[in-house]
Amino acid sequence: MPATPRFAWLDGRLVDAHIPQLLLSDRGFQLGDGVFETARARRGVVIELDEHLERLGQSADALDIELPFDDDALVSAIAALLAAEGLDGHGVDGAEPGDAALRITVSRGATDSRGLLPAGLASVRPTVAVQAWSYAPPADDLVRRGVRVIASAVRRDPGSPLAGLKSTSRADHVFARLEAARADADDALLLTADGAISEATAANVFVVAGATLGTPPTTAGILVGTTRTWLLRHAPALGLEAAEVDLRPAHLLAADEAFLTSSVAGIVPLTSYEGRPIGSGRPGPRTMALRAAREEWIDAMSLAALLQEPVP
Repeated sequence: MPATPRFAWLDGRLVDAHIPQLLLSDRGFQLGDGVFETARARRGVVIELDEHLERLGQSADALDIELPFDDDALVSAIAALLAAEGLDGHGVDGAEPGDAALRITVSRGATDSRGLLPAGLASVRPTVAVQAWSYAPPADDLVRRGVRVIASAVRRDPGSPLAGLKSTSRADHVFARLEAARADADDALLLTADGAISEATAANVFVVAGATLGTPPTTAGILVGTTRTWLLRHAPALGLEAAEVDLRPAHLLAADEAFLTSSVAGIVPLTSYEGRPIGSGRPGPRTMALRAAREEWIDAMSLAALLQEPVP
């Protein structure tokens, strides 16, 4: 499998990923005026695809971007791209299953006029790109020691209509990750103005206290991730009780364990906040069991979808 992508799907066709394809006037480049989704694919099956496409549509609707391709066209685009990259292997013949990270990006498109809302903007055709990479799990040493986070100076406004929007305007998140790098940390948490934990730069936050899982509610200005939703739904079967709770740094430091969740990285232990240990300061058994359960479900779900059997 290629180490770097060879192709991308752009506006209805496969193109060379190494040749410039976008116009300088594209508003995604000029203003970050667009939306996106990232997802995991295994055996050519996109995990939780319906949820990702629904959220992509909701994000686009919020910015009045009319998607030029329907869901079926995007499904076909993903299939064609995974096949072109050799990432769609079924793995039912003893070979390794295809495993990929996907990104769907939608920009409002290119316009010859400048300004935030120039004349004729409504007639601009959006740009749609799909990219695929060989899936690379979090580094073994990161999983063994856990993620170290700091509190970012960036504050999340839960009342903002953009709070739960997955837009391509990611300057806040880049700034927070730069803060973490300068502090020799792995990530940063975004807090609300009154000090509640919202989320990490690209992940939701969970704490474990006994057999209870806690995660910030949507009113904390979070982006509702698919792995978060999966955990809330599957917690009882995993022997846990899950709840959306107001979560503060003090709760994080008092927890038995903590972890971050995202659709591509999965469940990753969180072991340090502002240089102070969370729980034992090492990845906890509940976290590691949940990580394994999620990976097992992804494998089983992709195989069931491939064989057209009931999804577990």
